[in-house]
Amino acid sequence: MEPTPQESQNSWSAMTPQERVQAFSELSRTDADELFLSLTAIDQAELIVELAPAQKRSWMRLLAPDDAADLIQALPLEEKSIALSSLDDQTKREVTALLAYAEDDAGGLMNPRYFRLRPEMQVAEAIAYLRAQARGETESVYYAYVLDLEQKLLGTVSFRDLFLASPARLVQEIMKTDLITVPEEMDQEEVSRIFSQTDLMAIPVVDDQGRVKGIVTVDDIMGVVQKEATEDIQKLGGMEALDAPYLKISLRAMIQKRAGWLTILFLGEMFTATAMGHYQNEIAKAVVLALFIPLIISSGGNSGSQASTLMIRAMALREVRLRDWWRVLAREMIVGLSLGLILGVIGMMRILLWPARDTLYGIHYGLIATAVSCSLVGVVLWGSLAGSMLPFVLSKLRFDPASASAPFVATLVDVTGLMIYFTVAHFVLSGTLL
Repeated sequence: MEPTPQESQNSWSAMTPQERVQAFSELSRTDADELFLSLTAIDQAELIVELAPAQKRSWMRLLAPDDAADLIQALPLEEKSIALSSLDDQTKREVTALLAYAEDDAGGLMNPRYFRLRPEMQVAEAIAYLRAQARGETESVYYAYVLDLEQKLLGTVSFRDLFLASPARLVQEIMKTDLITVPEEMDQEEVSRIFSQTDLMAIPVVDDQGRVKGIVTVDDIMGVVQKEATEDIQKLGGMEALDAPYLKISLRAMIQKRAGWLTILFLGEMFTATAMGHYQNEIAKAVVLALFIPLIISSGGNSGSQASTLMIRAMALREVRLRDWWRVLAREMIVGLSLGLILGVIGMMRILLWPARDTLYGIHYGLIATAVSCSLVGVVLWGSLAGSMLPFVLSKLRFDPASASAPFVATLVDVTGLMIYFTVAHFVLSGTLL
């Protein structure tokens, strides 16, 4: 029985290159078209490399210019020129122009084919002209862009407005001039934010002279959103972002991506041992203090991780900006203090109400409860402040705020949390246990 495109796509990652070619060849042309167009640029590139020259030409010419550019960027260096030469002359010129842009810029995402009209056209003439353009390989969207002779954008008109307008009216009479455009060098993440703030299905890309170079569609940006979200999540986990799907990245690359941050975090945690060594006399005099070290440092790390995660996401969505740091600081002081008080009360009750408190904590269990409770307030407050401010500091230094990952913040707060704990304990227990 012939495999369906969906079945082939679901098992694609588990196949070897040879198995993929075999499965692909067993599909009908219609199903093969559907599968090929649904694959990522990386998967398309891996398949194209295994095909015969005539087949490469057929499948390369199926793609829109922006998709063809993405595929060529994913190919090995020796295959790029072969794939480019398989395109027709017009598409080759368009793809070559797209490849000149950085992959993460709006220019690298855009499709140079779109519906365009002149302002002096009558509606009937415009509709006939659009029908002629639609027979080609123009991007299928619901807007036409009204340009002057220098290709500068004057306005946009929806197909619906065209069909509802009187045939004798001019395009310039029904076009909308409240325009939203993006510069060709704008980063793809910023482009995705503009889409999220509007209900547009396509946005024109313009150069510094205001000339339209192409359009970016919602379909183009969906992959960008997924890629950016994946990178942020991986960074939040305390590692470098992977540049390929999990099962496709080599073991060596996987180790390299994870070892760097893991080593940095390990070296950071060494300072925890140093801090404990500094307070070894206090621990020797009051061994009971060691029982609460995991409780203290984990509470601070957890509060810091919460705060950093909230700030990284808020900054990614532009809910907060660099200038808002003082407002965030004020909020986190209140929130951190409140959370610290909640945990502090719970910690105190845990010690005071424990049935074997005299045996386990000694006759000074009340002072120990006070020390632990006050330490929790201080550590949770510090964790919230550190976790919320670190993304701002990194952003100010022009680093990715997502680098303020939860493990990194937790490591930072662990060391300082111990200092807070033993400082408070020394103050509270001085003259009794210490």
